[in-house]
Amino acid sequence: MEPTSRIIVALDFDNRRAADEVVDRLGEECRFYKVGLELLTAVGPGLIEDLVTKGKEVFLDLKLFEIPNSVAGAVRAAGALGVSMVTVHAMGGTGIMAAAVAAARDFPRLRVLALTVVTSMTSSDLADIGVTGSTETSAATSTSTEEQVLRLARLAEGAGCHGVIASPQEAGALRGVLGSNALIVTPGVALPGGSAGEHARSGTPGAAVAAGASHVVVGRSVTRAADPVAAFRLVRADLEP
Repeated sequence: MEPTSRIIVALDFDNRRAADEVVDRLGEECRFYKVGLELLTAVGPGLIEDLVTKGKEVFLDLKLFEIPNSVAGAVRAAGALGVSMVTVHAMGGTGIMAAAVAAARDFPRLRVLALTVVTSMTSSDLADIGVTGSTETSAATSTSTEEQVLRLARLAEGAGCHGVIASPQEAGALRGVLGSNALIVTPGVALPGGSAGEHARSGTPGAAVAAGASHVVVGRSVTRAADPVAAFRLVRADLEP
């Protein structure tokens, strides 16, 4: 996969005008955009339809976590919009993920990805909600987070999901578990010296892909840059061998 195809630009805005400005400025440079809950709620599905009409791929990041029938309905709606990827929450279990996968079968281009552990969470956050690793020693803090990511990834694989969402720090371990064909999409990437923002488990685009990520999601480092095209090209250059 060539570098440009691996880069997903996150349109994390609360209005259509700001999103359109970024898409227009990036033009042919960017092929893939993420639309999340904030933007979808603010502007509705018309933006997604317009992106697809322009030939762009859309990663619809809904993190679906509902009863299986409702999740299936949302996945079918995403497929009808023409999106390429949609997310479900792996913490919902096999029933939810399997329902999403079954609903996506009517849309050959649609891939169901399971969110493992959001990139803002640490092992202490997992412990707060009752998820603990195999040991309570401080030296195992990062390991317990990785253990949960891998546990949920195996569950997602068993449910038929096409891949997972995880941080760059887990990409290598995930590739070893899921094999060569699975999609591994990594938010929380920033260029060397750049800010990781709210992401507690971050990494550079190049390191994420070298470890095993199929795609990287970049946000403010591109969308808030004075020159988004130049920033996008820096991300692409970081992915080049």
